[in-house]
Amino acid sequence: MCTALTIKSWLHSTSGPHEIRCVKRNFLLETLENELPEGTIRYSSKIVAIEEEGNVKLLHMADGSTIRANVLVGCDGVNSVVAKWLGLPKPILSGRSATRGMAEYPDGHGFGPEILQFIGQGFRSGVLPCSDTSVYWNYTWYPSPKDDGDAEESVAKMRQYVLTKLKGAKIPAEALDVIERSEMSDVVSSPLRFRSPLALVRGSISRGNVCVAGDAFHPMTPELGQGGCAALEDGVVLARCLSEAFVGAGNDGGHACVTAALERYAEERRWRAIRLVTAAYVVGFVQQSSNVAIKFLREKFLSGLLAKLMVDMADFDCGKL
Repeated sequence: MCTALTIKSWLHSTSGPHEIRCVKRNFLLETLENELPEGTIRYSSKIVAIEEEGNVKLLHMADGSTIRANVLVGCDGVNSVVAKWLGLPKPILSGRSATRGMAEYPDGHGFGPEILQFIGQGFRSGVLPCSDTSVYWNYTWYPSPKDDGDAEESVAKMRQYVLTKLKGAKIPAEALDVIERSEMSDVVSSPLRFRSPLALVRGSISRGNVCVAGDAFHPMTPELGQGGCAALEDGVVLARCLSEAFVGAGNDGGHACVTAALERYAEERRWRAIRLVTAAYVVGFVQQSSNVAIKFLREKFLSGLLAKLMVDMADFDCGKL
């Protein structure tokens, strides 16, 4: 059996109405790309090493080429080469795994504007409309020796594994239909990792003309749905700090101004990231714990508090450019 939790897409927070919206990653990336001059983005480029030449960073790429950078912002994901260069420790395995997918309903899905969330013995699953014709779903769990070890290696096995688990927990048929409809190409599975909050307290988010943002900075577990949102916040704050630096930089003060700008960015974003990473981990632990006492508290008292915490974490104004 499981506990069902419904979260409306419109909620009220301290700053007024708050909307929860699901956006397809490729739509977001295409929208951001369209705002840039043609040729700005260089695809299929991966940094393998960083070398210093005075104030310039030489980026050695996997294809053998080298890029000279006056400012280096590492947005290179959870396995960030830039984060490693800054001395940040590797993200920690949470002990849980996640599978995510997308189902298409050409004639409309009929779901309301709300998140349907199901919490059971050692798992959490959710369904969220992304548009009038598409629905996103997720399933997170604690892998055990009893589980099919090959499931994560095969999309088909993974989807069947999720369906078997959820049918056993008596999830509503309409939620199961979302998973059954999802195409193999739209299903991904991976272990969940996060950056230790203590590493963010002590670690270098920026050094000189180098900094990190997004998952390279604050990888977190997905319970708050704030990973991508926090990366967008990083972008706004970073752009604001750098623009002020570039406007105020003189002929001899460029590097010093950039360094100061990245330090301001790191100072402004550090504690926001620490709060998000910590809150996401705590929510995930409480939601999926099999401890009898925590399970009792979760089912009797904590469901509403966890939903409120999700909204409170999202109720944040990073300012304007």
